[in-house]
Amino acid sequence: MLRGIPSVLSPELLKTLAEMGHGDKIVLGDAYFASATMAKNGRLIRADGISSTELMDAILKFMPLDTWVDTCAFALGEEKDGAFYPVDITRDYEELIKKYDPEAEGKLQLMDRFAFYDIAKTAFAVVATGETRPYGDIILQKGVF
Repeated sequence: MLRGIPSVLSPELLKTLAEMGHGDKIVLGDAYFASATMAKNGRLIRADGISSTELMDAILKFMPLDTWVDTCAFALGEEKDGAFYPVDITRDYEELIKKYDPEAEGKLQLMDRFAFYDIAKTAFAVVATGETRPYGDIILQKGVF
């Protein structure tokens, strides 16, 4: 047992976060996300029963977001008239980004599921969470300290 590490971060997930480099992406997929399909070229990590927001909160304590790019996080948005809008969970994601990486505030891009899938397929790793809220998927791009 190590001190100060949230219990929701498994040894496998901690190892993965440490192995990721600047610009690598990690997907936190909700309970309905095709995690195994999207992880075919990367790693699949199970975090059943853990919400995406709880896991993201733990991850961002250790992993900086990429503030050198215009977009360092990608999430699903609710589409209206060709634009994408935040929902409850994406507002929670924005708050977590602001909490840990204020420079990354406003760098969360909302999109449709097909654009999200295209990015997810290129991710370093996919984490299958237990999130059940709608639009509960997010992709985080690792930065440097």
